[in-house]
Amino acid sequence: MFCKTTIRGLLAVALVASAVAVAQATDVFNMPTGQTSLEFVPVGDAGNVADPATSFHNVARWGAVSYNYQIGKYDVTLGQYAAFLNAVAKTDTYGLYNSYMSTDFATQGIGQSGSPGSFSYSVTGSAPGASNMPVFAVSWGDAARFCNWLQNGQPTMVEGDGTTETGAYTLSGGTSNAALIAVTRNAGATYFIPSDDEWYKAAYYKTGGTNAGYWVYPTKSDIDPINSLALALTSTNAANGYLSDYTDPTNYLTPVGTFAASPGPYGTFDQGGDVYQWTEENLFGEDRGLRGGTWNQGPGGMTSYNRNLTPPTSEFATVGFRVASVPEPGCLTLLLVCAVMIGIWLRVKRITLFPCSARGS
Repeated sequence: MFCKTTIRGLLAVALVASAVAVAQATDVFNMPTGQTSLEFVPVGDAGNVADPATSFHNVARWGAVSYNYQIGKYDVTLGQYAAFLNAVAKTDTYGLYNSYMSTDFATQGIGQSGSPGSFSYSVTGSAPGASNMPVFAVSWGDAARFCNWLQNGQPTMVEGDGTTETGAYTLSGGTSNAALIAVTRNAGATYFIPSDDEWYKAAYYKTGGTNAGYWVYPTKSDIDPINSLALALTSTNAANGYLSDYTDPTNYLTPVGTFAASPGPYGTFDQGGDVYQWTEENLFGEDRGLRGGTWNQGPGGMTSYNRNLTPPTSEFATVGFRVASVPEPGCLTLLLVCAVMIGIWLRVKRITLFPCSARGS
């Protein structure tokens, strides 16, 4: 039987370890006040069936996932991507930044200053909430390198092995279409671009079992969503798309989570509209997949039966990404240790123990 002193010591170690783990998290996960942090929502119902509405030759194609995972609650934002650039792209060997990020929109973007070896980056523009706008003009390779940076603990180092080139994906400096189309997810990846099925399930699956069915839109609806900013906080079926006019004719993009009453089935936001999002899908050995529709496209782009494709080097004002994840084994172990220690401590609170010295120990 542990004495109180020993138990309290173990509990203290566990709690300190937990606090250190939290303190070491960098700005992408703990963005400054007013900016959205990188958050994940769990996607359960492991072993769900594919969407029969997407059948091809009587075989359902999309949405079946045999395991539980997590996916970004929001798209990766301009603020988060700027933090990434400032961490690794002082020289920017692999073109993680491009000038379209500062020119595609008049009221929000990312600016670059300085010279090679000392580049710095900041969110620019007058749009309210610009830092929380989804990042745009990112290639599939940019998204994969962002995931590698997360996988490696968000280091502040030059682009290379241990920062952007290894981790969830082995990129080895590849920037061409051929090189990027050949990349696959590595075993043990904890942060990654969602597969087509992972993205699709999070957006459209109705939840609550393995054969619950699918929505047509990622707002838990089979009806076209509206695009009214005036109703963004109250409408349960709204998104940033084009319906006779732009949702925001000035800024075009909207901050992630703007349509707060229209979450997806697992709690994601903006899987429909704002910007298309990359998936891992390798289409015909030439293109990567895009899902979700965009700010300048009608509701059809948001539907479950719309899948777009483009070469992985493409960088458009209509394309961003979100990150998917599985929990890191180390974090799970730490949580388990903390839970055990807390359980023992609570038991001690209920049971009277003799002091260690009274037992000669």
